[in-house]
Amino acid sequence: MAQLLTVHPANPQPRLVRRAAQTLRDGGVIAYPTDSSYALGCRLDDAEAARRMRAIRALDPRHHLTLMCRNMADVGHFARLDNWQFRIVRQGTPGSFTYLLPATHEVPRRLQHPNRRTIGVRIPDHALARALLEEVGAPILSTTLIAPEGTEPLNDAESIQGRFGSAIDLIIDAGPCAATPTTVIDLAQIPPIIVRRGLGDPALLGLSS
Repeated sequence: MAQLLTVHPANPQPRLVRRAAQTLRDGGVIAYPTDSSYALGCRLDDAEAARRMRAIRALDPRHHLTLMCRNMADVGHFARLDNWQFRIVRQGTPGSFTYLLPATHEVPRRLQHPNRRTIGVRIPDHALARALLEEVGAPILSTTLIAPEGTEPLNDAESIQGRFGSAIDLIIDAGPCAATPTTVIDLAQIPPIIVRRGLGDPALLGLSS
């Protein structure tokens, strides 16, 4: 059964953040809160943990996983951005937007879309998520925590433990999130396309919905 850590949503306890980061370093899969919904996360370079995340969600290889990033420097390290793409990402950062962008060579091919060679990136606006990213010191490979038979994100730590406790190593309980997925914007083409309308308002980026 997954370990459950209860942390303060605005001032996460450093010792608990360190414990969660160590679980990731040890090859674990965690469930953690973000500004939009709970997400699954694992280390970027851990192929087995990434396989486990896809199995939990029943995702095929064409489904974009997301690199949860600390800052724009992380984004630029793993995704290629022209000036116009940089401006859009910067406007919505941090926030509840996921951007699809061409991946750099730093992204393992197994994580890129098999046809388009793209990757999802985002910078969250949640104290726990940002503290965890800083402690890990690198992006966390993530996906929205939606049950294979469901359409809405799970938003309660106890429900997550009851549904996925045997498949996840650690659940961070920082209270409920917005329970709405991010808005996904495809910036790998011109003009950009809103792939999924979620919590983020495209108008903030100068895009029409």
